[in-house]
Amino acid sequence: MSSTASPVLSPSFGASGSRMSSLYLTTRAASAASVLLRTRRSSFAGNASRLALSPSPEPSPEPLRFAGGSGPFRRRRLADSPVARAAAAADAEGREVGVPDGLAKPSQSFGERYPALVTGFFFFMWYFLNVIFNILNKKVYNYFPYPYFVSVIHLLVGVVYCLVSWAVGLPKRAPIDKELLALLTPVAICHALGHVMSNVSFAAVAVSFTHTIKALEPFCNAAASQFILGHQIPLSLWLSLAPVVIGVSMASLTELSFNWTGFISAMISNLAFTYRSIYSKKAMTGMDSTNVYAYITIIALVFCIPPAVIIEGPQLMQYGFKEAIAKVGLFKFLSDLFWIGMFYHLYNQVATNTLERVAPLTHAVGNVLKRVFVIGFSIIVFGNKISSQTGIGTAIAIAGVAIYSLVKANIEEQKRKGAAAPAQ
Repeated sequence: MSSTASPVLSPSFGASGSRMSSLYLTTRAASAASVLLRTRRSSFAGNASRLALSPSPEPSPEPLRFAGGSGPFRRRRLADSPVARAAAAADAEGREVGVPDGLAKPSQSFGERYPALVTGFFFFMWYFLNVIFNILNKKVYNYFPYPYFVSVIHLLVGVVYCLVSWAVGLPKRAPIDKELLALLTPVAICHALGHVMSNVSFAAVAVSFTHTIKALEPFCNAAASQFILGHQIPLSLWLSLAPVVIGVSMASLTELSFNWTGFISAMISNLAFTYRSIYSKKAMTGMDSTNVYAYITIIALVFCIPPAVIIEGPQLMQYGFKEAIAKVGLFKFLSDLFWIGMFYHLYNQVATNTLERVAPLTHAVGNVLKRVFVIGFSIIVFGNKISSQTGIGTAIAIAGVAIYSLVKANIEEQKRKGAAAPAQ
C-alpha cells in the first residue's frame, strides 16, 4: 500500500549522539506495516531512545512523547502483534487492511438499520398508489367511458416508463431471445385480457363491487389447479373458499350498481389472471422481476391496441375525444390519462418489490387488507350507497379470502419444511 508523503526533518537528541528523524505528513491512511517500518528507521540506539518532534532547531528538555510511551518501543512486541502481522500480509498482497471486530464497524444504510420501517413504507406506498389509481381511474370513466382505450393508455405509460428506466440503466435491460419471448407471450396475453376486462368492469359498476367480485380469484386459482393442472387441492383449502363464494353471492344479489357487463367482465378477469399464474409458473426464468414485468407490459400493449381500435376507435374519432375535452378541458384530460397510467404501473411495481421483502403469508394478508382499503375509500370518495346485505356479503368475502390466504400459506410452509428435511 503506497502513500504520498512529505518528510519534515526535525533534530532530535539522544544519549549516543544526534540523528535526524522524519515525521511523515500524508493525506491518506498509512498501513500498520509502513508505520512500523518508519518507526524502526527513526528509533534511537540505546534503551533511552524515544520519538520526539522539536518545534525549533534547539534541543527540547522535554521531548514530545506518545501517550502511554513511557518506555522504549520493543521491536519484537510490535512485529509479533496481530495488527502488524495482518498489515504486513495485506501490504504483501496489495490489498487494504481489514479492521478487526470490536475496533470499528462499517456504517450501515438506513434500510439495514431499520428494515421493519422500510418494509412498512413499501406497504404504505403499495396501498396508497393502489387506492389513488382506483379512485382516479373511476373518475376518468365518469366522463370518458372507454375502457379499452384507457387500458391501452395504462400500458403505454408503463412501457414509456420502462424504456426510460432502461435508457438510464435503472435497471439494466436484460437481453431477450426467441425462446424467452415464446414463454412470456402467453403470460402477456392473459395479462392483457385480465387488465382490459377489469377496466370494463370498473367502467360499468362501482369500484367496490368489482373488487368484491375479484375476491373470487383465489377460487378460480384453486379450480384451475385442481381440474387443469391436475394438482390435488386439500379439503381444508376448499372449505376456506366457501365464505368467499357465499359473500360474493350475497353482495351481488343486492348491489345497487349491478349489471351483467360488470359482473361477467370481472369474472373473465379472474379467469385470465388465473391462467396468467399458470403460464407464469411454466415461464420461470432467471431474469429479475422488474425486467420480466417490463417485457410483459410491452407484449400486452401490442395485444391491447387492436381491440381498442376496432371496438372503440370509430366512437372515439366521432365524439369520444371531443366530449371529454369539452367536459374537463384538454390539459386535465391528458394529465388524467397520464397519471392513471403512471399510478397503475407504479403500484404493480411496488407490489412486486414488497413481495420480495416479505414472506408469502405476509404478502397475502397485505393483499387482503389492500382490497379492504380500496373498497372502503371508494365508497367514501364516490358516496356509493350500499345495502346492509351487500356490506355484510363483502365483509364475509374479504374474511374468506383472509382465511384462504392463511390456510394456503400454512400448507406451502409444510411442503417447504418437508422438502428441506431430507436434504438435512
